[in-house]
Amino acid sequence: MESTKSETNLYFVFMNYDPQYEHLRADRTKRGVHVLDLYLSRKHDELLATNLDPGSYKKTSSLVIVDGFAVEITEDQATVLRSAKGVRVVEKNEEVA
Repeated sequence: MESTKSETNLYFVFMNYDPQYEHLRADRTKRGVHVLDLYLSRKHDELLATNLDPGSYKKTSSLVIVDGFAVEITEDQATVLRSAKGVRVVEKNEEVA
């Protein structure tokens, strides 16, 4: 089935090296893990809000282990995020048969 430009799919967005992320990730205490979760969630939300129209996407999760997140967006929105500051790679989630 051919996808349309307005159809949303799940994409994974991975960020460039971030020294603050690396510093926070080193703190393995319960509080440290919570602070890291908040930092990444806010960072990822700000990236989306800065680059995409409100309500045009749905972030499904932040991925703490890799400084990335999953988001339901269109192909055009994925193209916009690929050129956003701080983004390393944007990959469409592909079903494996």
